[in-house]
Amino acid sequence: MYVRDARKHEEVWLLDRIEEMELDALAFRSRDYVVALDEETGERAGFGRIRIHKLDEEFCELTSLGVIEPWRGQGVGAHVVERLLDHASDQGFERVYAFVSTPEYFEEFGFERIEESALPDGLRERLEKKRDRTMPEAVPTTIGTDRFVMPPRLRERFKEARPHDGTDPDATGEEAVSDLAEEFGIDPESATYKYDTGR
Repeated sequence: MYVRDARKHEEVWLLDRIEEMELDALAFRSRDYVVALDEETGERAGFGRIRIHKLDEEFCELTSLGVIEPWRGQGVGAHVVERLLDHASDQGFERVYAFVSTPEYFEEFGFERIEESALPDGLRERLEKKRDRTMPEAVPTTIGTDRFVMPPRLRERFKEARPHDGTDPDATGEEAVSDLAEEFGIDPESATYKYDTGR
């Protein structure tokens, strides 16, 4: 299992998965995404995006994170987040923001909840749009790009990740396989937004 930059030919695949998972595809650009793949089969297991907001100054947001059902609970999402933070750091960002409805998951990696008033003006507007479109319970979080922590159990699971049928809740060890939406801070009961590429 490894994570690499998305390729142009994966655009349709990404948009289809984003629609299925009812994630945010506003201002979609495939080059902003990374994809997790199985080394042996080439099967895509997960994806995510960093979105650069060019306001009075530039800000970086982690968004549109997803893990395909048979790969959930195996550290795929954590490794996608790690790769995205590496990309943000490579582009000169010292801080990344993420708007999530279950911040506890992200806190495990070093993200911190912040008050809306602490967000730059343009990102407060982004949070409001996110709440209106996909995630009514979104909470602002942030992390320094050098502060990410990978829990050792997720590092180990990722090394041995294999697709499963989702019928055995203990198939991935100590934790039950969770619904991806909840794993990435999305309330599946209220998420209704369909992607809009702006075309």
